[in-house]
Amino acid sequence: MAAVSGARVDACAPERSPFPPERARPRSRTTAYHLLEPASEPTRLTDRRRAAVSAQPVSTHPVDEKLPALKMATTGLQHVAAMYAGVVAPPLIVGAAIGLSATDLTFLTGACLFTAGLATFLQTLGIWKIGARLPFVNGVTFAGVAPMTAVVASTEDKSDALPIIFGAVIVAGLLGFLAAPFFSKAVRFFPPVVTGTVITLIGISLLPVAFNWAQGPDPAANDYGSATNLGLAAGTLLIVLLLRRFTTGFVKQIAVLLGLVAGTLIAIPFGVTDFGPVADADVIGFPTPFHFGAPQFQLAAIISLCVVMVVSMTESTADMLALGEIVERPADEKTIAAGLRADTLGSAISPLFNGFMCSAFAQNIGLVAMTKIRSRYVVAVGGGFLVLMGLCPMAASLIAVVPRPVLGGAGVVLFGSVAASGIQTLVRAGLDKDNNVLIVAVSLAVGIVPITAPDFYHAFPETVRIVLDSGISTGCVAAVALNLVFNHLGKGRDAQDVTHPMEAGEEITGSATRAPATP
Repeated sequence: MAAVSGARVDACAPERSPFPPERARPRSRTTAYHLLEPASEPTRLTDRRRAAVSAQPVSTHPVDEKLPALKMATTGLQHVAAMYAGVVAPPLIVGAAIGLSATDLTFLTGACLFTAGLATFLQTLGIWKIGARLPFVNGVTFAGVAPMTAVVASTEDKSDALPIIFGAVIVAGLLGFLAAPFFSKAVRFFPPVVTGTVITLIGISLLPVAFNWAQGPDPAANDYGSATNLGLAAGTLLIVLLLRRFTTGFVKQIAVLLGLVAGTLIAIPFGVTDFGPVADADVIGFPTPFHFGAPQFQLAAIISLCVVMVVSMTESTADMLALGEIVERPADEKTIAAGLRADTLGSAISPLFNGFMCSAFAQNIGLVAMTKIRSRYVVAVGGGFLVLMGLCPMAASLIAVVPRPVLGGAGVVLFGSVAASGIQTLVRAGLDKDNNVLIVAVSLAVGIVPITAPDFYHAFPETVRIVLDSGISTGCVAAVALNLVFNHLGKGRDAQDVTHPMEAGEEITGSATRAPATP
């Protein structure tokens, strides 16, 4: 064997090989042991290595982790609590515009909860190429409220309003399902500078929702924005912060749920908590298919809700990219296509059970970011709760007991966490480059316009305003377009480092100023 170690094996001259003729060309070339050990040894070693590898436990990604039943149930309930108000608001608004009775309004709300649960199952568990298989909660998109109320206003016979809306949602959902594979190719235009901007905008856009909740449920009420309501919101926020700071483990992870329970109990002496919905709700109530009539198909309504579908798909794409960053499973083109199929198919099925267009809920991204619980099965359990609430109106009314100011206090933490996640992504985006600084600056400004100046686009047609009034959509489009212009088209200037966007081409270090080399 000593002679072997010093000899050179020439593959072009096998007759000079120091090995016996029958071993000059080993059958397997996967390991160097074949050249140095007896013929039977490599087989034994390979078998041992294979056995050792197979004996090692296969690590499960946190997204695919199945937690203990109690932990999954409580955390899933947190997700329901975080998005409940967003799900029930559209049917309440549209139903009130139509003039539905209290019974029909309760039925419509339960139907939307039921279909939200079904859409959540599609998104989290998935079938075939449908579902992003990420911890996403799906529910009724608020972007459709304006065009749906416009349909109601333009319909003479209000009993036809819901069938017309349902028909338009079905068409928009089916068209969106067919377009999902092509729409998903836009993922290549979402580098960190774009995704970080969009994630930040999602959080900023959601914060006004929390602030409105903190003031109360009805802007026309005398106690809207009262010291009592704001005090309850602040108290809930304080409880959540204290639980996050001074507790550990499971209690820390369900701090939001505990904060909501504590805030609701504190609100009872102030008369803010209303248990009336629980007393008036039925125990069982299945959403009968086409309860409000067979779908009707009108071109104007279909066009309006197709525009909403495009807006919804844009926001869902941004949400999937954001959540992929948070759970450390980046959403690629395949994942986005599957997620969009779940959104659109859920929307197409929803009218069958008297529900509206569904979309991924950005509110729950903050809960994932804060609790660090990334399991999609937790959210699937939340979807199960939604289905049960749709089948049991009394169970659904329990969540409705939570006062809106209490939800607002918890929402500050949830939605602020989303914005913080976006800032973390921007830190990795290379903001030392002048191009990226300008992309972020302008995109954030464009996205914040609908928040700071809600009537800014009042002169535009209603159809166009559906897109422009979504700060997430406009900011996303602006970030993608600016990234293409500054970093891809023509000669890029990525090599130029700046300390301020107005000082392009200069880098300041201490008291010395130097100009960068010409790229």
